[in-house]
Amino acid sequence: MGIFDKIKGAIWGEAKAAPAPTQTTAATANPAPAPTPAPSATTAATSPATSAPAAPVDIASILDAAVKKSGQKLDWKHSIVDLMKALGMDASLSERKELAQELGYTGDAGDSAKMNIFLHKALLKKLADNGGKVPAELLD
Repeated sequence: MGIFDKIKGAIWGEAKAAPAPTQTTAATANPAPAPTPAPSATTAATSPATSAPAAPVDIASILDAAVKKSGQKLDWKHSIVDLMKALGMDASLSERKELAQELGYTGDAGDSAKMNIFLHKALLKKLADNGGKVPAELLD
């Protein structure tokens, strides 16, 4: 599992904590309408498929909550290090270099300031490309 997958997993894991009861309700709905299996089976199969992709993951609210939970003063909106720390991840230079490789960074990995700027922008864009709702001002 790569660094991006760990970040995505941490964010999407927080987002999926609320929709779990919806799946339980759909599973409960299947056995109840036993006399008419065709319509209820079609409805139950359509509902989860429609709700999963339609609800984008609100990246900002999840990261804001993670910062609050951490008890630290972290600026995830401008810092890749703070973003990773908010998620409880290792934000060491070696981890960020690995993430840079995953996200296609071609600059000098020795210039951590430039690499960090690239990482922050590229990470937020990739999260948006994978179904995350990222504030537009952070995608510039």
